[in-house]
Amino acid sequence: MNYDHALDQAINRLHDEGRYRVFVDIEREKGAFPKAQWTRPDGETQEITIWCGNDYLGMGQHPVVLEAMHEALDATGAGSGGTRNISGTTVYHKRLEAELSDLHGTQAALVFSSAYTANDATLSTLPKLFPGMIIYSDALNHASMIEGIRRNGGQKRIFRHNDLAHLRELLAADDPAAPKLIAFESIYSMDGDFGPISEICDLAEEFGALTYLDEVHAVGMYGARGAGLAEKLGETRIDIFNGTLGKAFGVFGGYIAASAKMVDAVRSYAPGFIFTTSLPPVVAAGAAASIAFLKTTEGQKLRNMQQDHARILKARLHAMGLPFIDHGSHIVPLHVGNPVHCKALSDMLLQEFGVYVQPINFPTVPRGTERLRFTPSPVHTPKEIDGLVRALDSLWARCELNRAELAG
Repeated sequence: MNYDHALDQAINRLHDEGRYRVFVDIEREKGAFPKAQWTRPDGETQEITIWCGNDYLGMGQHPVVLEAMHEALDATGAGSGGTRNISGTTVYHKRLEAELSDLHGTQAALVFSSAYTANDATLSTLPKLFPGMIIYSDALNHASMIEGIRRNGGQKRIFRHNDLAHLRELLAADDPAAPKLIAFESIYSMDGDFGPISEICDLAEEFGALTYLDEVHAVGMYGARGAGLAEKLGETRIDIFNGTLGKAFGVFGGYIAASAKMVDAVRSYAPGFIFTTSLPPVVAAGAAASIAFLKTTEGQKLRNMQQDHARILKARLHAMGLPFIDHGSHIVPLHVGNPVHCKALSDMLLQEFGVYVQPINFPTVPRGTERLRFTPSPVHTPKEIDGLVRALDSLWARCELNRAELAG
């Protein structure tokens, strides 16, 4: 076989479809987020504003986080030195897990190298702990959840997105005695819509199922202490939470939070946890500091400001008649519907206006729903919001894209 030719074909398909992904080389400026320096293709640098980052609250630049990381770095050095089972558990990891279990009101928490790994490792392990388990998964769940469910060798059922009637139908059709788990998200990041958490918990109670809630895009962002959408709703019936340390908390890593027995079983059986080097202590220290800060009233001020900025941006886009999607969350997707147009708009925003927003194309979203996904933060200024809106208005007209067509 001509391996190079096969690789060329695979890459060329992406170019032909207009969805080849290009990395934008940026350098964030400490203390100046969302500003960054972009290295242009000609080697020159240009100041840009990041509008697509997952550092939703700017905590990756917060002095409280940086101070904690500096202290841990000076005290311990760079790496953890091993897996959690072999010399890689430190006081920083235990402190972080204590912060997380306190955040979610659970008995315990377990930190992974990423939320992807936490989802994959946990969901692929649960059927080993509960033989015969059937997992019911929302059709729009994260790729990491899908992968973990696919790999576990157990039975699965896919229910239509947020369709409670379909979920009930699937639950009712299975053996009442079979162990069951419903896996879903609190906020689905591509459209910014909410999962019906309490209604799913009702069904779980009725049919004797466990609940697994991915709060990746909600932790830090919702609830009185930033525990997520379940906290905001006062919903206490979640059996296993999944979350990330790399979005609103601004650092790196992922976790689950659950009962002490559940966490103990997962840590004892999940290969994705057992055989992975643990987070560097410096990262664990920064994440713990960020979580602790966002539990406070100062953290709530950031959440309030972020929501205000999201509302302002949505109001401006609405006034211009641009086809954005609004489900009430902090995520603002602007529907384009064509991968080539989406990439062109992204490129022009960056090159001409210093606005960085990455195009979102298939397979992240279905074909025909390509979009630009904006994530306003509390540290985006009114002037930067105004600049973004003016840039979009200018380019939308210049590209002669039919707005009514795009909205449909």
